[in-house]
Amino acid sequence: MSDTEPRSSHQVAALFSGGRLTAIPRKAARREQLLVHLAQTLFERDRVYTEREVNDALLTVHEDCSALRRYLVVAGLLERPRDGSSYRRGTPSHA
Repeated sequence: MSDTEPRSSHQVAALFSGGRLTAIPRKAARREQLLVHLAQTLFERDRVYTEREVNDALLTVHEDCSALRRYLVVAGLLERPRDGSSYRRGTPSHA
């Protein structure tokens, strides 16, 4: 565990109230912390998800599941084929 992990976890926890995300962070670094947390807690490795399953998982934390899904794909934390037929947890390119 790195020295920044506990601080990062605390910062992510501060984005939630009652188990729900209060807002999607505008700052890229803070948003990335959130996205990593969501990918790790909502999606299993090596499992294929439908778009509906991804949306349902994201709706448990925030009503704008489309924005969160898009951010996760752009960050490389969720991967999807060009036809958008499925999703799976990815590894960000900078990791």
